[in-house]
Amino acid sequence: MFEAKIQKMIQNISRVIIGKESVIRQVLGAFFCHGHVLLEDVPGVGKTVLARALAVTLGLKTRRIQFTPDLLPTDITGLNIYDKSKKEFVFKEGPVFTQILLGDEINRATPRTQSALLEAMGERQVTIDGESWRLPDYFFTIATQNPIEYEGTFSLPEAQLDRFLIRIKMGYPDGDSERRLLLDRHSRNPLSEIEPVVDEKELKALFDEVPKVRISEAVLRYIVALVQKTREHPSLALGASPRGSLALMHLSMVMARIDGRDFVLPDDVKALVIPTLAHRLIQNTESRIKRERVERILEEIVEKTEVVTDGGV
Repeated sequence: MFEAKIQKMIQNISRVIIGKESVIRQVLGAFFCHGHVLLEDVPGVGKTVLARALAVTLGLKTRRIQFTPDLLPTDITGLNIYDKSKKEFVFKEGPVFTQILLGDEINRATPRTQSALLEAMGERQVTIDGESWRLPDYFFTIATQNPIEYEGTFSLPEAQLDRFLIRIKMGYPDGDSERRLLLDRHSRNPLSEIEPVVDEKELKALFDEVPKVRISEAVLRYIVALVQKTREHPSLALGASPRGSLALMHLSMVMARIDGRDFVLPDDVKALVIPTLAHRLIQNTESRIKRERVERILEEIVEKTEVVTDGGV
């Protein structure tokens, strides 16, 4: 049931986002991990449309925040407003009180405003004037950001980057996919034509399937070895945290289930190392001067790390 339903979701979203099935799979994987996604790429490649198509496909409520330099933290979380008729302060919910939150161009806001999402993403609640308010079930953030070289952008704080389960770069479509996109949008908008493919009861049943996936001691040791090597690498000033290890484990379990297996393979882990860990690492000064890429450092770590079973390699 799980893989069949996921395949339906992928097909539904692929009607809108053409030629990006691997990206769609990873976004769905993050959702079923109770994680959050950072989509990073140049403007116009479909980041916002992907978020909207996901919300429609899952049948969940969605709200959008356009991040700008003058956006305030309370514009996201909400605030207490004095009600004259009741003679008391009443909490007015902000747009974060939704199920799927699209944070568009998150790195155009100031770091203070960006940090307003920290508690919401980490604890699924917001605290206003000492009182905590729970966010709706299935709360899931998809944030988009432009590359930091673009004018008017602010780098996300390390603490917030670590809250994102994965960071994905969508990339440009290939020639055939772009031609199909043009034909598809010649006289209509596919986003207005797609419909939900699951209800809330089915969604809960799908979440219940994930913990049933088995992960061996050898694969767990492999995940730990990969993460520890990021902390020891000479080009990195800061390696991945234990949150990175957990993200890699949980996402590997979900992706194995999407592929129709109830067990995790080392190849599942290898395929997810870059999207899961790259945004959590900080290069040292020498590495930045040499213009080394974090992705290449991780590829080197994967190449040099072997899976050790109880009987040896």
